[in-house]
Amino acid sequence: MGIIKDCIRKKSVNEIPVWFMRQAGRYLPEFRKIRLKNNDFINLCLNPNLSKEITLQPLKRFELDAAIIFSDILLIPYALDQEVKFEKNFGPKLGEINTNKMLEMPDAYVLDKLNPVYQLIEKTKKDEILNNKDLIGFVGGTWTLLVYMLNRQSPKKLNKNIFSYPNQKKIIEKILSIQKLHIKKQIESGASIIQIFDSWAGLLTDDKLDEYIYQPTFELVEYTRSLGVEIICFPRCIKSYEKYCDIVKPDAISIDYDVDPKKIAKNIDIPIQGGLDPKYLLLDKNEMLKNAKKYLEIFKNHNYIFNLGHGIMPETKPENVKTLIDFVKDF
Repeated sequence: MGIIKDCIRKKSVNEIPVWFMRQAGRYLPEFRKIRLKNNDFINLCLNPNLSKEITLQPLKRFELDAAIIFSDILLIPYALDQEVKFEKNFGPKLGEINTNKMLEMPDAYVLDKLNPVYQLIEKTKKDEILNNKDLIGFVGGTWTLLVYMLNRQSPKKLNKNIFSYPNQKKIIEKILSIQKLHIKKQIESGASIIQIFDSWAGLLTDDKLDEYIYQPTFELVEYTRSLGVEIICFPRCIKSYEKYCDIVKPDAISIDYDVDPKKIAKNIDIPIQGGLDPKYLLLDKNEMLKNAKKYLEIFKNHNYIFNLGHGIMPETKPENVKTLIDFVKDF
């Protein structure tokens, strides 16, 4: 068991745990080398040997306390036979949904398509570099997956047609059942913590939050907890993190960079993760560390996991990441 798990369980830890969203990815030259030879992003995620190598790349460079699997939240739509492609400078593009086919799709078929992810976790878990470190698995939030699947690309603004989409409630039930299967298989394969990425939680008005965010996420949190594993939730740009925590009851909450950390420290008593704007890693060293110190000071009396308020940006210099980690470890 790693220091992050201890921190979430509110056990005393000697230092502040640290890992980063998108720590395995485009800012690392060793990742870019692999990516150049592997144009199809989904196929790369589904190559257990390469995805294991990518998962562990940041741990070979930096003193991080966890690996997060190299995968993608859109593997669930892919497993439900919706076409998923990633276009350079555009992002994901998804194909049409065949709703009837999707709703009748057997679990065994979906799990077979996702099986390389479980192989990746099994292989990664056995690596000695992970000794006493956590391995984080994840799923996209139910709402975020629904938005991608129905909008068929990143929703820069909300498409109101989503709410009147035919059979929408059944689609949500199907997504939820596959999320649970995917979480269970990741845990069985060796994931020690699960994170839910609800990247588009901020799109919803208050009257929609209960149906699309609170209820399905609470169900996933309860389910994951029943399997004996801690769950971190990242409802990015949610209107009220306090209300979210009261209703959803995650083991830890990951916050974005637009929220006031002082308000979070005052009003939320579960372990907190993240908050630092990834853009600060593009600044000079002193400016970056000054902003990092602000979060460390604010949460010094809280169980706190140092992370960012979103993923590491591709133009980030690896030496800045190292400087930041060393600073947190010495704090």
